[in-house]
Amino acid sequence: MTINGGISFWYATDTTHQPPRAPLTTGTTADVAIVGGGYTGLWTAYYLKRTAPDLRVTVLEQKFCGYGASGRNGGWLYNGIAGRDRYAALHGHEAARRLQHAMNDTVTEVVDVATAESIDADIHRGGVLEVARTPAQLTRLKAFHTTERSFGETDRELYDATATRDRIDIADALGSSWTPHGARVHPLKLLRGLATACERLGVVIHESTPVTGIAPGRATTPYGTVRAPYVLRCTEGFTASLKGHRRTWLPMNSSMIVTAPLPPSVWARLNWADAPLLGDMAHAYMYAQRTADDRIAIGGRGVPYRFGSRTDNDGRTQPATIASLTTLLTTFFPVLTGTEITHAWSGVLGVPRDWCATVTLDATTGLGWAGGYVGSGVATANLAARTLRDLVLGEATALTALPWVHHRVRRWEPEPFRWLGVHALYAAYREADRRETKTRTPTTTPLARLANRVSGRS
Repeated sequence: MTINGGISFWYATDTTHQPPRAPLTTGTTADVAIVGGGYTGLWTAYYLKRTAPDLRVTVLEQKFCGYGASGRNGGWLYNGIAGRDRYAALHGHEAARRLQHAMNDTVTEVVDVATAESIDADIHRGGVLEVARTPAQLTRLKAFHTTERSFGETDRELYDATATRDRIDIADALGSSWTPHGARVHPLKLLRGLATACERLGVVIHESTPVTGIAPGRATTPYGTVRAPYVLRCTEGFTASLKGHRRTWLPMNSSMIVTAPLPPSVWARLNWADAPLLGDMAHAYMYAQRTADDRIAIGGRGVPYRFGSRTDNDGRTQPATIASLTTLLTTFFPVLTGTEITHAWSGVLGVPRDWCATVTLDATTGLGWAGGYVGSGVATANLAARTLRDLVLGEATALTALPWVHHRVRRWEPEPFRWLGVHALYAAYREADRRETKTRTPTTTPLARLANRVSGRS
């Protein structure tokens, strides 16, 4: 029987049973107040205290650290960053190339910090394999591969159908592109290890402390106000719940399932030996990993967006989404037909109107924020945090000169246009994938190109 919700599989199988941290009980002061106890908030607190140990850093988390995307994601620590091509158009190819190099280095940075802080997060550096299963996907894959190499990924490799099956035996695979800049992680173990590392450094973390308002010099909660010269919003997919931010970033829904542990005989048939992360070139794309305990965790879009920017209830997802992801799993791996699905869950990620991740600090007000990662936050949050650190400390560095710093985007449309638009777009993407699978033409369907222009993805 599939366990539906329970935050995520990572939480449902957790055996550490960490006690909750105390909520804020009265007003207080700090040098930096951070709103949000996910990757962005905790990495920012970590680097601030590592660099300037005397700073008083307080993290305010509405439920518990990692309740959001940081504890529900697919465990993809990789070098993708939302908006890079747009930044190339706005600031030039070289500026975007520097951003890509910073992301490549970030994968190593996270692995190195985990080692230094003795964080056992099931990290395995197998890279990322992006696969094409239709002629149109193959055309996009080759263009994608060429583009990535133009941004400095000279170690990226392109495989034909045979070489792809040598990496993972995927049904109907026509080709793939592999980058070494990726690693599987257990997202909850990484998050909890990071929180513990922050506390060792002297960071104060208050859980069960919802922030009801952010203004220059203060973060307001039901239990008191934290006053600080710098207040940093690190709330990603839950940003819409803050007053005045309903249309800032759209909380896009993503869902996952995980199989029961698979025996060695099945892994031998799948040929998934080096455990690379797995993605594809569909418009309604998927993402998957081979977990440390030999399961397959696979995700994709279910209900893409809830009316009024609402978020889910502790990860519970619709039965139709579980069925859809199960079908996706067996389409890739027919040998898994009938395999038990033990857990299913959902979560939200932050999507800006132009699909560009950003990091910003207003030096005049002390208000800063980072996010809009569009599903690439496991690594991007670390780069954002190091950049926020430099901005708070007033240092002009290579990170603060990257083109995503201080980028502003327009707000999302009001309801009901937001809900209608998002659901129409993802219906278009699903139909585009269906047409490309049926017709086997080598070009992207015009429907998908139109959806990309309307959505802001291109």
